[in-house]
Amino acid sequence: MSSAPIPMADSSPARRRKFTVNDLFTDHRPQAVGVTDLTSAKEIQLSRIEPDPDQPRHTFDEAKLAELTSSILIEGVLQPIVVRYETDRDVYVIVHGERRWRASKAAGLQSIPALVREVPEERRLIQQLMENIVRDDLNALDRAAALRLLKSQLGDVPWEQVAEAVGIRRSRLFQLLGTEKLPEHIQADIRAGRLSEKQSRALQGLSETHREALRDVIVADDLPAEEAMRLARELKAHKIPDDSNAAAAALARFRTPRRMINTPEDELGLLLSAVASAATGSSRERAALKRLADDRELDPYDEDRLLSETLALARSLARTPRTDLRPGSSAFAALAALYGALDVALANE
Repeated sequence: MSSAPIPMADSSPARRRKFTVNDLFTDHRPQAVGVTDLTSAKEIQLSRIEPDPDQPRHTFDEAKLAELTSSILIEGVLQPIVVRYETDRDVYVIVHGERRWRASKAAGLQSIPALVREVPEERRLIQQLMENIVRDDLNALDRAAALRLLKSQLGDVPWEQVAEAVGIRRSRLFQLLGTEKLPEHIQADIRAGRLSEKQSRALQGLSETHREALRDVIVADDLPAEEAMRLARELKAHKIPDDSNAAAAALARFRTPRRMINTPEDELGLLLSAVASAATGSSRERAALKRLADDRELDPYDEDRLLSETLALARSLARTPRTDLRPGSSAFAALAALYGALDVALANE
């Protein structure tokens, strides 16, 4: 009785399946397709991490830091920080994410997720600047200081190369550097967030008196940068005297609604415009004001009438709500223009 032949296993390459040790540790789930695990991702104790003393950010907004702390208490750290390892000191130094590290400490966390990267020293500041240069919460002065440090680290190369290294326009670089030329108290405004870098551009190139007058208006009313620049151009174009009262009156005049001072049919507008112009102290402007009064057949000078009208104005002001005298209102513009004109008139008598 013949036995049936035993079938031999197909050993062709097409049917052969080889397994390796790595196959035992490979994630074959659908969600793992196209995903690679990072060996540099760590959960590091906060006590083993320290900030980089050379990083661009030197100012931290306490209110925003408190908000981030509250967020971390509720949701945890949503984005890992980036650190580098220093072998000599056995510490991790922050490359990006010092705010998250500070907020995590304030929230009472013991550790924080982090990506560990080996960043060459010559590229470290460039990476930090590229991370922070476009961030709204990194003030212009910190950026400017970091750009100067980078220029030095690159061998004092031209500014064009510095701008190229961090990927910003040359004009943008010089706008940031321009903030360093402002007085210290205005730099403090920028650091504290009272002035934005764009708003501060309007103050550059003005005399000290004009700069202070415009700064006060910008901070008080949080003027848009475009409006601040317009007012700066007006101060220069009209050659306003280098006097604080004259500058304040001129700024009020420049901010007066155009319909009020430019409508020929508006008697009050014409008179206000002439009074405001007289605040510049020019005899020609004051003569024009007198001529306007004569043309309009206004009552001639009378001491008793002047006193009674002054008293009436004082009474009216005493009853005027403060909200109606805010900068930008018609009443404020009229009174500021009158104040400037009176100041000039009294100073010349």
